[in-house]
Amino acid sequence: MQVLALRPEPGLAATLERAREGGLAVTGHALSAIRAVAWDCPDPDGIDGLLIGSANAILHGGPHLVRLAGKPVYAVGEATAAAARAAGFTVAMTGSGGLQGVLDAIEGPRHLLRIAGEEHVPLTPPPGVTFAEVIAYRSELLPLDPVAELLASGEALVLLHSAATASHFAAECDRLGLESTRITLAALGPRIAAAAGEGWAAIHTAARPDETTLMQLVFDLCGQPRSIPAVAPDGPNSPDR
Repeated sequence: MQVLALRPEPGLAATLERAREGGLAVTGHALSAIRAVAWDCPDPDGIDGLLIGSANAILHGGPHLVRLAGKPVYAVGEATAAAARAAGFTVAMTGSGGLQGVLDAIEGPRHLLRIAGEEHVPLTPPPGVTFAEVIAYRSELLPLDPVAELLASGEALVLLHSAATASHFAAECDRLGLESTRITLAALGPRIAAAAGEGWAAIHTAARPDETTLMQLVFDLCGQPRSIPAVAPDGPNSPDR
């Protein structure tokens, strides 16, 4: 079975390295690319902290981040926290399973700035906590053509890290006339699996929305031992969670 990962760089390279460290051959193709989006920065004096659901908010946040450098970061996971620290921010909290869980653990009164991507999940703040939201990056969809022959050559297992990639992959398979009944999907979460639609050989969803759990699922589906090392629950190209 061919195994194909479709996330954008630099997350794609990290996924391929983790798979190959465990002895699993994986082909990579970026089905999207992250692009910065111009955004207006609210008055920093009214912001008590930054709510960050993806390392992309730091990597592609642009010059406004300088104005916010003194604000504590509430990060979805360790990879996002590491990106924030590398950019000079202090990390006040690091989550392990979604940005809503991070938000729920913040005590008010606080007013936060959520720096997000165009594809992001809605959040509900706890009592005493409010947040403003800006969009700092987006995902630009790319064609599937370079790996169409690989997908047409036999059974394939495709890793999906975002809902936008999942829906685009389904549309590209239709455009290229690929047989979806020969393709099995491994999705990072239920929302991503749902975005891929129906008609596949099978759709499997990671028990937790993190890279380690997804890769363990892939190893199980390929009949290989779970020998990959533990990794941070988020990454540069995880969807804003």
